Amino acid sequence: MKDALLRTQKDRLLAPFAQRFLAGTHPTWLSFLGAGIGLLSAGAVLQGALGWGLAFWLGNRLLDGLDGLTARLHGRGSDLGGYLDLMLDFLVYLAVPISFVVADPAPARIWALIFLLASFQINALSWTLLAALLEKRRRTSSRLTSLEMPPGLIEGAETVLFYSLFFLLPQAVGPLFWAMGALVFVTAAQRVWWAVRHL
Repeated sequence: MKDALLRTQKDRLLAPFAQRFLAGTHPTWLSFLGAGIGLLSAGAVLQGALGWGLAFWLGNRLLDGLDGLTARLHGRGSDLGGYLDLMLDFLVYLAVPISFVVADPAPARIWALIFLLASFQINALSWTLLAALLEKRRRTSSRLTSLEMPPGLIEGAETVLFYSLFFLLPQAVGPLFWAMGALVFVTAAQRVWWAVRHL
């Protein structure tokens, strides 16, 4: 919901580091490194090391902020890089909540996970299908990602917050899954409504 504003602040904060230390680093390697650290976050959950899990999750988010910024600063942006960045993000987005249920497969958690993953699927369809149509119509804007994505209630900042809460409040993972899933469904509905008004 606040990604456009936060992206500007994040880029301003991280740009000096990316400019000075990442000039020789290909941004796609940052994406893969970030994904590896994100998967370590899921692995930490399976080991019951939630403090490490949170640290790895935040490290994943930091690298996710650096890969695109590095690409823009050093002229290394590409469609392949943007595609891999999104795919690897979704890999981590799926692995982390699944790991909480594998670690504690209580029936209530399983149903909450199913609801959350279903919301992710519907939301992904709500904007990827729309992105294809907008590209077909050559309707572009100042995008935050490699694909067109109308803004919604749950975006990157809110995802960071919810996932961090999973680690900080593991006893409340089930209700948090339900809450996040409901808000993601609202986000998908917002994008469908955007399509109804603009297509």
